Amino acid sequence: MMDSTFTINGRIWLERDGQKLLGRGRVELLERIRDSGSIRQAALQMAMSYKQAWDMINDMNARFDSALVTSRRGGKGGGNATVTEKGLAVIEQFHVLENKFKDFMADSVGVVEF
Repeated sequence: MMDSTFTINGRIWLERDGQKLLGRGRVELLERIRDSGSIRQAALQMAMSYKQAWDMINDMNARFDSALVTSRRGGKGGGNATVTEKGLAVIEQFHVLENKFKDFMADSVGVVEF
């Protein structure tokens, strides 16, 4: 007889109009911007291009009811990026949802038998 022990695994993300709006990667980008104050540093830490990071930020800023990240261009003192109050709330709420999803998966182990 085959071993019928299974592991339940999954990821959660939010969609709007059938397009991915927010998932683990975008939340990580927001967290790294929050911690570093820099889109460039966040992109480097995640091994993604600066353009890819900006594209994600612009998409989120446009599709939420208010901006999640604001930025000031460089110059004499250099630029910076800030995760807004809305962005901080989105990070927090995503983690709440993700934890509920993990609890659901943990509670579902052993429910299905093959």
